[in-house]
Amino acid sequence: MAKNEVYKNRIELLQGTLDMLILQTLRWGSQHGYGIAQAIRSGSGDVLQVETGSLYPALHRLEKQGWIRSEWKNSEYNQRAKYYQLTAAGKKQLASELSRWNQLSAAIARLMNPAERESEA
Repeated sequence: MAKNEVYKNRIELLQGTLDMLILQTLRWGSQHGYGIAQAIRSGSGDVLQVETGSLYPALHRLEKQGWIRSEWKNSEYNQRAKYYQLTAAGKKQLASELSRWNQLSAAIARLMNPAERESEA
């Protein structure tokens, strides 16, 4: 597949959506950066691929906000890795983000499927 075909098939995330996906991934337990990226990729059926240049700035931003915390540990392959964990404030933020996401996705669905709206009337 040509490089520009891959680029055309890439789905760009709305601003803030990556933060929500990271928080959701960490809801299942602490994880290192590579593991977070893999969880998002596999959980989306290989549709969403988070680049390193997006992931680590987002992790630093979330940590600065107090929504996640990090600590150095040895990975399953005995390599030193920074593991991230969701905080109580992060759980509250995730709940808020999920509520907004549900509102946004429902609004977009209504706009994209006007026939369904008309049949409900």
